[in-house]
Amino acid sequence: MKAIAYYASLPIHDPQSLQDIELPEPVAGPRDLLVEVKAISVNPVDTKVRQNVAPEHGAAKVLGWDVAGVVKAVGSDVTLFKAGDKVFYAGSLVRPGGNSELHTVDERIVGHMPKSLGFAEAAALPLTAITAWEMLFERLQIREGKEDEGQSLLIVGAAGGVGSILTQLASRLTALKVIGTASRPETQAWTQALGAHLVIDHSQPLSEALKTAGHPQVTHVASLTQTDHHLDQLVEALQPQGKLALIDDPKALDVSKLKRKSLSLHWEFMYTRSMFETPDMIEQHNLLNRVAQLIDAGTLKTTVGEHFGVINAANLRRAHALLESGKAKGKIVLEGF
Repeated sequence: MKAIAYYASLPIHDPQSLQDIELPEPVAGPRDLLVEVKAISVNPVDTKVRQNVAPEHGAAKVLGWDVAGVVKAVGSDVTLFKAGDKVFYAGSLVRPGGNSELHTVDERIVGHMPKSLGFAEAAALPLTAITAWEMLFERLQIREGKEDEGQSLLIVGAAGGVGSILTQLASRLTALKVIGTASRPETQAWTQALGAHLVIDHSQPLSEALKTAGHPQVTHVASLTQTDHHLDQLVEALQPQGKLALIDDPKALDVSKLKRKSLSLHWEFMYTRSMFETPDMIEQHNLLNRVAQLIDAGTLKTTVGEHFGVINAANLRRAHALLESGKAKGKIVLEGF
C-alpha cells in the first residue's frame, strides 16, 4: 500500500523529511477496524513528532492522527462497527499513523462519520474535537446548557485547529461568555464567525486587552499556545479560584504563580486514553458520535481552513511547513491517493 513516512528527523524543506513509500497492508487485531483511508488532516503533533522522534532501528515512521474513511474489515471482537461504515477518528500515538492507504485502529476511539460531510470535511474534526471536548467538559468541568452562571472563558489561540472547535462548543453548548484571541484581521474575523462574543489581540498584553474591552477578569482560561509566554497575563486575568487548562508544551512553567489566587491547573492530552487503554477509553467513541450529531444538526461546523490536494509527500511537506510557520487558520486537509 502507499504511505508517507520518514526515516530521520529532518527540516521540512528537506525532500527526505517526508517520503512516498510502499508498505505491507496492516492486519486488524481483535478490537481493531481496518480502514480504507479517504482523507486526513494535519496537526501540530505531526510536526512535533517528525522533528523530535527518530524512527526505531531505521524503520519507516508513518505520521497522521486524523482520518476519515470506510471500514474494510473488522477484528474478531468488534461490536461497534461493520464493513462499509464511514468513520472518523484521531488514532493513537503508540501505533502507526494514518498517512497510508489502509490503517488499523481500536474501535473504542472511532466515531461514525457525520452524514452531512464529505471525507475531507470530516477528517478536519476528530483530534481537535476530542481535545476541545475533553478540555471544556472534563478538565474545566463546564456544564452543558444555557443557564447563566456568570462564567467566562478566555481561549488563547482561538483561530487554530483546537481553538476553532472549542470556540463553537463553548458558545453553542454552554452559557459561557467566550473571549477568543487572534492577532491578524483574517483570524479575528474567523474567530468571531465561529461564535466568540469578543475577540482580542494576543500580540498585546492579554490582561490589558481584556480591561480595555470592558471584561477585566475571566473564570476559565484555555491556553492553546505560548502558555509560558502568557502565564503572568493569564494569572492576572483569572478570577480568584479560577481554572487554567493548557495543551501546549512549555519548556518551563512556574506554577507557584497560581497559588495566591488558588488557581487550578489542568492538562489536556487527548492521547492519554488510547496510550494507557484507560477503562473509559470508549468515551472518545461516544463523544465523536455526539460531535457527528451536532454537525448533522447544524449546531457545529467543520473547521477546514485549507485543502492541499491528494495525500502525498510533497503536499504533506507543504502542510507541515504552513503549520510550522504559525500562520495556519483552521485545519489543513488532504484527500485521496
